[in-house]
Amino acid sequence: MKATFNRKALLEAFTTVASVVPARSPKPILQNVKLVIDNDECTLIATDLEVGVRRTLLGVKFDRDGHVILPTDRVSQILRTSIDDEISIEADDDKLLIRGKRSRFNLPNEEPSLFPEPAGFDSESYMVLIDSDLKKLIKRTAFATDLNSARYALGGVLVERADDSVSFVGTDGRRLARATVPAERVGDVDDSQCVLPVKALKLIDKALSGDGDQIHVAFLKGVAVVVRSSNSVIYSRLVEGRFPRYQDVFPKSSTYTIPLDVASFLSATQQASIVTSEESRGVTFKFSSDGVELTSNASDVGQSCIELPLLGGFDGDGMSLTMDPQYVVEALRSLEMDTVLTVDLLDPKNAVVFRSGENYTYVVMPINK
Repeated sequence: MKATFNRKALLEAFTTVASVVPARSPKPILQNVKLVIDNDECTLIATDLEVGVRRTLLGVKFDRDGHVILPTDRVSQILRTSIDDEISIEADDDKLLIRGKRSRFNLPNEEPSLFPEPAGFDSESYMVLIDSDLKKLIKRTAFATDLNSARYALGGVLVERADDSVSFVGTDGRRLARATVPAERVGDVDDSQCVLPVKALKLIDKALSGDGDQIHVAFLKGVAVVVRSSNSVIYSRLVEGRFPRYQDVFPKSSTYTIPLDVASFLSATQQASIVTSEESRGVTFKFSSDGVELTSNASDVGQSCIELPLLGGFDGDGMSLTMDPQYVVEALRSLEMDTVLTVDLLDPKNAVVFRSGENYTYVVMPINK
């Protein structure tokens, strides 16, 4: 088998697929990427047995069908360091040869049949989303998870399906993000809740172009999810464990509802966080008719005071509460900078609720000093 690729296109696809490859594995062959040419289609495949990806490459010239195992690290280095426009890959039973215009690499060739390929997409029941909406769901929720949690399923994102929408929920116990986008049902879609691992979500985000492509998402009876785009199929097992009843963290009422400009609020919070430390990481937010005053005080670093005017009127005596600025910054960065959000405040000890329209809610618990 001999195949010739556009180097930049191969590098981009190989980098995406290689992000799944485990650094260590009891099955050493999983530390490679499999290249398959079959029925006029060229596909790169990788898996760690929990998450798997198939990425199709277009415009590949080849002489016949075949498959070969590509050592991830060395092939990545070859593609990154080459300045050639085209790269060819040749393989037979015991030899792997990678050629550029003035370079040649002879590498060992492992047995391709030993590589465990992830499941493909063959479901007749699935949800249809726009890729930019799916990327938005991931961006607005995955950051709020806890990858080191040993309880519940906080290391993943909860997926909830409705008749015409899909919602993602991420939480680490101190904050919670929930985002919703439109979706269409095809067939008899399983409505049971499931939790997707963050590793799979990052891979999906990387694989999607965000150009308006239709994405199909199939849920396999509480075991796995399969996502299909125009050039990729991504398989992931679900996170085991129970997701907490997140609805209980929302306050039943609020004392103040305050509109804020995302870009200005983000800038002010970032400035106030400059003089925080591990020991004094909180920023105090004082809301009043004069605006929002953000202050921080760390004995070994210094003090800061940032003032921000409000977009609307404020009717009341004001309220002060302390939050981890990083929690606020990460949520604001997930939104468009020209967005106006609202902040619901009940009292200094209850959760603060940020809302962007009806489709994004972010809850953060204040720091009680």
